[in-house]
Amino acid sequence: MSDQTSDQRKRKERGAEARIALAFGTSTLGAVGFAVVYVLGGQTQLEGAALAVAFGGLAAGLALWAAHLLPSGGYVEEHHGFSSGRHQQEKLAEQLDSSGGWRRRSLLGMLTVAVGSIAAAALFPLRSLLQPRGEDIVDALSTTPWRSGGLRLVDGHGEPVRVDDVTEDTILTVYPEGHPKAGDAPAFLVRLEPERFTTRPPGGVVADGVVAYSLLCTHAGCPVSLLVQGTSRLLCPCHQSAFDLLDAAKPVSGPAGRPLPGLPIFVDDDGYLRARGDFTAPPGPGFWSRP
Repeated sequence: MSDQTSDQRKRKERGAEARIALAFGTSTLGAVGFAVVYVLGGQTQLEGAALAVAFGGLAAGLALWAAHLLPSGGYVEEHHGFSSGRHQQEKLAEQLDSSGGWRRRSLLGMLTVAVGSIAAAALFPLRSLLQPRGEDIVDALSTTPWRSGGLRLVDGHGEPVRVDDVTEDTILTVYPEGHPKAGDAPAFLVRLEPERFTTRPPGGVVADGVVAYSLLCTHAGCPVSLLVQGTSRLLCPCHQSAFDLLDAAKPVSGPAGRPLPGLPIFVDDDGYLRARGDFTAPPGPGFWSRP
């Protein structure tokens, strides 16, 4: 092999090593990015993109390593004796030069860091499965921010809701003030004729027949957002469970087996609606609360 060919091979290997290092570094950054996004509250699309970068960088680095730095193929060579010439000995010493070995060891170190970063990032979501110290998991699942009592009901824009904001034949989705992103807390308001009730609403009735219930279906937790005009029945669009709002929101069809929990509300001195406390039962499916 000529010196020129040897130099070209070395340049190709150094280029491959640089690309491999870049791929492993990108993988590490992707894993760190996933952990940061998760700690800051999580965003599904960003977390997915970060994991794609982490695993993609790792896969690209390993593929480049296999393609450019590992020996491949089978070789057949005539053997003319066991002694090596001086030229061959010099080439072997050159290949075992400490600088090349150092670069390979650096790549192994970067590979270890990349794999370790991905493994460490995986611990963040696993940690969420652990029960917080001092907190009963059943109590955490069965209570919502409404439990503190006195919270104003606000709409999707964060504006406090008055009784007059609830119009007939429509439902108004509301949230506890200060907790707009609490997944178990959404409720809805509806105005009904009090004399038509066959069963008093569990959360009570405020002025002009305004009542409040949990927005989450007791079957699978979907939002029950379709009011059937003229029947006072609320329909879940996911699996077609129907709830009779004149009969304490009891299920009348579909797979739901429990009534919608009521939210006790009252009108404060300024005319705003507030919650007296938490829902009358755990919101959503609630299968974990039953033996």
